[in-house]
Amino acid sequence: TMVSSSAASDVYKRQTSRGGKMSQTKILLDESEIPTHWYNVVADMPNPPAPPLGPDGNPIGPDALAAIFPPGLIEQEVSGERWIEIPEEVREIYQLWRPSPLYRAHRLEAALGTPAKIYYKNEGVSPAGSHKPNTAVAQAYYNKQAGITRLATETGAGQWGSSLALVGKMFGIEVRVYMVKVSYEQKPFRRSMMHTWGAEVFASPSDQTESGRKILAEHPDSPGSLGIAISEAVEEAASREDTNYSLGSVLNHVLLHQTVIGQEAKKQFEIAGDYPDMIFAPCGGGSNFAGAAFPFFADKAAGKEIRLVAVEPASCPTLTRGHYAYDFGDAVGLTPLLKMYTLGHDFVPPGIHAGGLRYHGDSALVSQLYNEGLIEAVAVHQLGTFEAGVLFAQTEGIIPAPESSHAIRACIDEALKCKETGEPKTLFFNLSGHGHFDMASYDKYFSGELVDYEYPAEAIDEALHHLPKVG
Repeated sequence: TMVSSSAASDVYKRQTSRGGKMSQTKILLDESEIPTHWYNVVADMPNPPAPPLGPDGNPIGPDALAAIFPPGLIEQEVSGERWIEIPEEVREIYQLWRPSPLYRAHRLEAALGTPAKIYYKNEGVSPAGSHKPNTAVAQAYYNKQAGITRLATETGAGQWGSSLALVGKMFGIEVRVYMVKVSYEQKPFRRSMMHTWGAEVFASPSDQTESGRKILAEHPDSPGSLGIAISEAVEEAASREDTNYSLGSVLNHVLLHQTVIGQEAKKQFEIAGDYPDMIFAPCGGGSNFAGAAFPFFADKAAGKEIRLVAVEPASCPTLTRGHYAYDFGDAVGLTPLLKMYTLGHDFVPPGIHAGGLRYHGDSALVSQLYNEGLIEAVAVHQLGTFEAGVLFAQTEGIIPAPESSHAIRACIDEALKCKETGEPKTLFFNLSGHGHFDMASYDKYFSGELVDYEYPAEAIDEALHHLPKVG
């Protein structure tokens, strides 16, 4: 059980006074400290990444991606270089909100009564309210360079769609977003944000594409899924010369762009004179986890002791209960086959209120590191994550996005273990976004409408039969 937040009010008497002085809550970096390069984890992986395959089961080359991605991103997708330079124009836009602050969670620590030290990176300070613009800026930049004038994409909770809408405007690129229908209905204000930044938004499955029409014919009241929305966006991009596809997670180049988070955090821990024993980050497609954890994986690869934990919903338990196999990244089978943990590309998740984590697969890089035992994964339940999110809001003040609350839950569980063992571990989690547009979900939690949902084992076994036959 967790404790009431009122215990946190003793915090300054106990934890933050050092000879009468308050210790730092926010560790800030100057804008000149924004990373100059992205970090590519491939350089430190013990084995080369499993190659993407075409429909025939043979590895595909970079050319196969050229129909929907610009050359700059394809190069990054297949690169083995450790450091990839961040273009100056991208760093200039990052200055609108980066470097993001690293916080010491003094009040949460006090409320839990734990000897552990808890830190979090606040990615909710971006204009769109999450970590997603870190890659949106880069993707828009490379598409603009390639002369592309329109981008099609998918979004779950709307964090990614709103991030791409935001930067599309900055680069003069039209943005079309296919938003998972259940989120389109649950999150009307994210939709309004996308409209404010000039994007068009469709509830997916839509009647705009062949993929959407096909699914609507079979399931007229389909709630949609990220897999379906990806099919629609990829189809649109492949069918128009002026349009490319943009993905908010999963692919190597997206994970690469997010590593600005962990790189800044490493500098901030140095300033704090501390270093994490464990890192927790939410994991849907993997970019949030990669952004926070991969730069620390470089240290782990060099022999440093550190545990990196991906946190996912029990209702969409890709890493913890999925199959490690080649599968499509979308519902209809338009994408290359990626070797990843998967619940099956035709998985339609329950309508849990963490739309950003409802993806059937996972990044191939995250999957491979997990398969090789180099990172860890845990699944947490919906009610426990909201309980953790509320305690965080009542102690630290920030209302977290439900996705971020998954990491908070796992971090709190570890801090409570430390309370039992007396270990003063240093814990770090990525607060990937604020929850101001997720308040309908909080309302459902408070009114007792949310339930814990364990994805059934039969459904996971059934999905095995639908996996593409390769190799």
